[in-house]
Amino acid sequence: EKDYDDDAEVKIVRSKRFGIKPMNPEEACVQMELLQHNFYVFLNSETDEVNVVYKRKNNTYGLIEPEFD
Repeated sequence: EKDYDDDAEVKIVRSKRFGIKPMNPEEACVQMELLQHNFYVFLNSETDEVNVVYKRKNNTYGLIEPEFD
């Protein structure tokens, strides 16, 4: 049994482009806090990969690192 609607339309209402500069995850968390966002996309200076840091419910941070198969 499906728990989603096949006919639901996904509509992107805004697109944004921004430059990303290399930084470590801790710096990215500081930038995220300064911008008062819940997540922040950045180029990880330690791995040269695009990563995402995000704010967790218990006021800690998470890091998403892509893994390509």
